[in-house]
Amino acid sequence: MPHIFFSLIAFLVLLPSLASAAVLTNPLETTNINEVIGRLIQTVLGITGSVALLMFVYGGFLWLISAGVPDNVKKGKEVMKWASLGLVVIVGAYAIVKAIVSALESGTVG
Repeated sequence: MPHIFFSLIAFLVLLPSLASAAVLTNPLETTNINEVIGRLIQTVLGITGSVALLMFVYGGFLWLISAGVPDNVKKGKEVMKWASLGLVVIVGAYAIVKAIVSALESGTVG
């Protein structure tokens, strides 16, 4: 029992010196909230764009392996149609967000 007590005391005494040896760095590399939000939006739009592109490839693959079966061809075309529409929406959202952010930064529209 005394060994556990002394080990606990030694740990609590050495803990502050161990903690001060650690160097904490900012993983965002910035403290500007505009840059953080801009990076977040860019990341989200990049991920959704990648998913839309993968869905476009998936639709093409479905169409390719359909072997002429009308239902499978239709399913592949539908997936490709909606993936294309998704890409258009993502590009439009990116343009709108970029215009809003630039307007907020400059204080003017256009």
